[in-house]
Amino acid sequence: MTPLGTTVTVVVPGSHLMSSLVGPRDEFVRQIEQAFPGASVIIRGNEISLAGDHAEQVGRLFEELVLVLQRGQHLDPTMVSRSIDMVKQDELPSRVLTDDILRGAKGRSIRPKTAGQKRYIDAIRENVITFGIGPAGTGKSWLAIAMAVQALQTKQVQRIILTRPAVEAGERLGFLPGDLMAKIDPYLRPLYDALYDMVEAEGTQKLIERQAIEVAPLAFMRGRTLNNSFIILDEAQNTTPEQMKMFLTRIGFGSKVVVTGDTTQVDVPDGRSGLSGLERLLTDIEGLAFVHLGQGDVVRHRIVGDIVAAYERAAPAPVAPTPAGRRG
Repeated sequence: MTPLGTTVTVVVPGSHLMSSLVGPRDEFVRQIEQAFPGASVIIRGNEISLAGDHAEQVGRLFEELVLVLQRGQHLDPTMVSRSIDMVKQDELPSRVLTDDILRGAKGRSIRPKTAGQKRYIDAIRENVITFGIGPAGTGKSWLAIAMAVQALQTKQVQRIILTRPAVEAGERLGFLPGDLMAKIDPYLRPLYDALYDMVEAEGTQKLIERQAIEVAPLAFMRGRTLNNSFIILDEAQNTTPEQMKMFLTRIGFGSKVVVTGDTTQVDVPDGRSGLSGLERLLTDIEGLAFVHLGQGDVVRHRIVGDIVAAYERAAPAPVAPTPAGRRG
């Protein structure tokens, strides 16, 4: 807390940056004042004067937003809100929001949008195996596939392998029409959707034909050794312990693995999830990390975050896990 009477001044380099920084009709300034009610914000020319409670913190926020603008980003209320949350947690929005992973099919850059997502992609870069655990809407699969496509494009790996367990949630596979691949296609469709956003449908199909991308159910991994590959196991909470062990022991040389899951959405019939207890089991293994994402990392519609928060409030308090490998 800044003592009363202390002021902080932020100099904004250029009127064009100032107009983007304050937002239309000073919308972003009002948003910041509401988030830090003890701070006073006064703008004169290209200077922002801050006084009162949290003046230093608000000054740091404005400085970070200037850096974000200078690196080619455009501010909107959602980005400002996320930046506020990051600064309150002593995170640097300029490092999080400008970390380009990949340029998507429509030309827009794919970047982390929260500090948790930044920790997640940093863990993927630094480790052989990364577990991304969190609720729906936190970008677990989306960011993992972006990292996989980036690794393929830069020739860090020779192929991408995307896999999910085919869990019968209310319908039996045998009653679905078509051959085996047609029956399991609905389970793999979310992975295709993410790929289409990265390299478009035509580009995805060409990569599949070249066997640079393989999308298959988890059962197809048995007996294989996966070298020089970027492997993503999605919806891992629906693996059995035996399937998880089978998958993790398929990893060969030159490969990177991302395992994503939401432990609150287990659909395995007997409840024996391959993710349960895994963090304690894999303690102190070098090159392996667990990253936990939460409500603050939800990047879908605001209501999704509110729903996740409601479920988290209703859930019994979990037992604190023993740290495993390098924690994110």
